Amino acid sequence: MFAVIETGGKQYLVKAGDTLKIEKIVGEANAEVIFDKVLMLADDAGGEVKVGSPYIADAKVTATILAQARAKKVRVVKYKRKVRYCKVHGHRQDYTKVKIASL
Repeated sequence: MFAVIETGGKQYLVKAGDTLKIEKIVGEANAEVIFDKVLMLADDAGGEVKVGSPYIADAKVTATILAQARAKKVRVVKYKRKVRYCKVHGHRQDYTKVKIASL
């Protein structure tokens, strides 16, 4: 069985036992999180498919927070030739690593 959930403005295809890096959500490590914005539920064979409009009522996906961390640094460079203008900035995005427990 798999589901499509929405969190952080993005959609993820998840199965039980999957680990994901999602946009940062509030919570400590080993805390349980419930995703109630389920867009689609289906079994592995594709025989039974439920599609919400936009979400399926009474459907939820539970997960466990594994870690709150930061991604690798991304360098942002602004450069203008002939003017001696060069700026370099760095950015590290926060993320939450979760493990899907059940659908």
